[in-house]
Amino acid sequence: MPVQKTNVREKVARHSSSQSRKKPPLTISRPEILVNGSDRHFRRLVHSLFGFLARHEAVRGGHAARIGLVGIEYTTLISIRHLDAEEGDVNVNRVADHLHLSGAFVTTITNKLLKRGLIHKSIDPEDRRRVKLQVSEKGDALLAELAPIQRQVNDVEFGCLNQTEFLQLLDMVERLITSSESAVRLQAYLADGSSPKVVTHPRLRSSRAGPKLGPDSAPPPRARGMAKRAVNEGKA
Repeated sequence: MPVQKTNVREKVARHSSSQSRKKPPLTISRPEILVNGSDRHFRRLVHSLFGFLARHEAVRGGHAARIGLVGIEYTTLISIRHLDAEEGDVNVNRVADHLHLSGAFVTTITNKLLKRGLIHKSIDPEDRRRVKLQVSEKGDALLAELAPIQRQVNDVEFGCLNQTEFLQLLDMVERLITSSESAVRLQAYLADGSSPKVVTHPRLRSSRAGPKLGPDSAPPPRARGMAKRAVNEGKA
């Protein structure tokens, strides 16, 4: 009897082990990204991106804290400074486009910077509906104070890249932002419910979020095609 019980336990253990090793469903179906039919490298990429972004956010927070700001305030301030130097005539919409954020969110942040005396706002004489943004002397002084430390930290963070790799990464990230916006719209369209609609994150550009989709409205052609293909492949 003890031997029989042992054999039964071994069979159950082997069955449980076999079940646990069963392949999970693929999380992507594009052949360009599947390696030998597996999405393992895709999962590594996604999870590594989370790891990098968490560390980069920590670096940004450290830069910001050094001059008494939070991360997004620092990012907005330095963006205004560099856009003004490179292009001139900086306004909320230009900053929002540069940072891939909504105009309303950038307006909230610039109002905080204005109250702290770090930027100036002025009416554009050529178009009084537009408000020009410029970094104040106080804001300039803070950025100048930060720059030596900032350079050292950024040099280490991106020290693994040569110039060719850096430019390739920049191009890929900008393309991924565009394709990710399409993915957000598709995900909203595929969501359950009788009246699916895009739920726009307050920081995301509403102009890129797409229209609300009601029961009588059709999704964009690209989203329709992607949804149909996903359903046909049993991946939706």
